[in-house]
Amino acid sequence: MNTVKWVDGMTMIGESASGHTIVMDGPKTLGGKNLGVRPMEMLLLGMGGCTTVDVVSTLKKMREEVHDCRVEISAERSEEHPKVFTNIHLHFIIEGSNLNDKKIEKAISLSADKYCSASIMLGKTATVTHDFETYE
Repeated sequence: MNTVKWVDGMTMIGESASGHTIVMDGPKTLGGKNLGVRPMEMLLLGMGGCTTVDVVSTLKKMREEVHDCRVEISAERSEEHPKVFTNIHLHFIIEGSNLNDKKIEKAISLSADKYCSASIMLGKTATVTHDFETYE
């Protein structure tokens, strides 16, 4: 079971079902101590982790020689409550040897449209876009 325990102010400790912990907190302007990631940032980080695993594993199945992959995530939220994400952009930076752009596009599309539960779920309220760049 996943749990979140309030510690003090806006500080919380989350513990995953697999036994890992993370500190979450709010900004000082909202009573937090800025000791950890914001809960809404956690959503974006989860999405980034989910899609990165999909993209890398798909590219490896396509026999692409990937050495490094990261995704930079930018997002906008609505001004009104609930302040849901309205736009999310994923910029993949992939390093490897002899990378095929068509295969990368396919891997990203498969993640976005079929495999990444987090992207698909957040896509219910936000427009999710993506692009990529490669390095040898």
